[in-house]
This record gives sequence, C-alpha cells and structure tokens, in this order.
Amino acid sequence: MSEVTLDVGGAVALEARVSIPGGARAGAVLCHPHPLYGGDMESHVVILAAQACAARNVATLRFNFRGVGASTGKHDDGRGEQDDVRAALAELRRRLPAGAPVALAGYSFGAAVAAAVAASTPIGGLALIAPPLRIMPLIPPAVSGPFLIVVGAEDQYCPPASLETIRDAHSRLTLTVIDGADHFFFGAQDALGAAVEGWAAALAAP
Repeated sequence: MSEVTLDVGGAVALEARVSIPGGARAGAVLCHPHPLYGGDMESHVVILAAQACAARNVATLRFNFRGVGASTGKHDDGRGEQDDVRAALAELRRRLPAGAPVALAGYSFGAAVAAAVAASTPIGGLALIAPPLRIMPLIPPAVSGPFLIVVGAEDQYCPPASLETIRDAHSRLTLTVIDGADHFFFGAQDALGAAVEGWAAALAAP
C-alpha cells in the first residue's frame, strides 16, 4: 500500500492510499461515508470493501474527501466531492494497465456521490453500499459493468423497498439485502464482505 496525494485543482489536494496487487487487471475507487458525521477512508465498511477487492486481486484507491483528515478544501454537499472522485478515478487508471476496468464503490454518502459520478462518467462497474435514499436522492447511474447494491434489511436510511424501481430499470443490477443488518452493518461484516467480493470477482473476470 502506498500513500499518494491527489491534485483536484482549485487548491484542493486529497490524501489517498493505493493498493495494487501484483497482476491486478481491474481497480476500484472507494468512497467513504458522510464527512460531517465522522466519515473518512478508515470507515470499517470502506476497509472491508478494500479487503474484499484484494481477495479478488482488484486494486483499490481510497481517499479522504475534501476537508477530511489531511485533505484540503471544505465540504461541498456532494458537489465538489464529485470532482474528488473523478480525480481518484484518473489516478487509479494511470497506475493500471491500459484498458483495465476501473470501477466505483461507495458507502452511504460515498454511494450517493459515486452514483452521481457514474451518471456522467464512464466507469467499469459500480457498487453502492447502503445508499442513503432518505437523505440524498440517488441520481440514476449509467453502468455497463458489474452493478451491485447491498443494503441491510433494517437500514434506517435506505429501505430495501425503495430500491425496487432501480432494480427494474437495470438488468445488470444485483440487489443484495442482508437480513438483520442496519445502515452500519455491525455483526453483518461477513455477509457484506461476501457481496462485495462477488462484485469484485465479476469486475476482474476476463
């Protein structure tokens, strides 16, 4: 794992960590939960997603959004954060072989930002973990690669029933509902890790 700095422009520079297993044929940028509620790239769900990707030889780049940790700038309610994600995608693409698929994965606030970026930026796949539909609208993403949404059956901010219209609109979507889990997935780490690892395996498939 190596520490890098992402230059977003406009005096915004982000701290990030990159992990590229030998022979990695795909990568994923990981987006953390809400900065104003303690979210950062050390979130247990983000770390779990990174581990699941590593198990399938998928490279990862996780970073702190603007205004978090050592990242400069200030929180921008999900607008400037989309530029943060695009900078992270560009950096990971630069570090992987030409043509390797680079996907997005996000948890909570990070899922909403990832979906917004996916609506206008070509990506190799998308994993949305507990998108907070009761707080932030989900911009319909355009996804050509593996598409996963995973949510707890007891999620306070993303009732599984609210995802039915998204599932109906995306034939490639895998919707995984974890019984007994809420928005934070405590006690459900194994099931969450398995879901993300399955998505990473599809991303890395030839």
